[in-house]
Amino acid sequence: MNKEELKNRTYQFALRVFHLINALPNSIAGRDVGHQLFKASTSVAANYRATCLGRSTAEFKSKLHIVLEEADESEFWLKFIIDTNLLPQEKIEPLRKEAEELAAIFAKSYHTINKKLKK
Repeated sequence: MNKEELKNRTYQFALRVFHLINALPNSIAGRDVGHQLFKASTSVAANYRATCLGRSTAEFKSKLHIVLEEADESEFWLKFIIDTNLLPQEKIEPLRKEAEELAAIFAKSYHTINKKLKK
């Protein structure tokens, strides 16, 4: 997967989460969880774009780690929605799986860049 495809994939993830958030209950819990998930998921997409513009290896590595953290946080909030029954699991699971896959992609990239820097 090239960087343009990954930019699109992270953007589509943020869009899908946006639509999901609108389905959360209009309760204190629903609004708070939705807000946290919205920030994390859009951060995945926005910070991945910033990663692609990195001016140095150190900047690239730093931004990439932020993307990894935000993808992992997105997965956390999606799992939290499932476990608290805010929405049915079948509605959330595809997005949770996508967050997990994105986190795995960025973790692999982060470890690869670390190996290159240690040489």
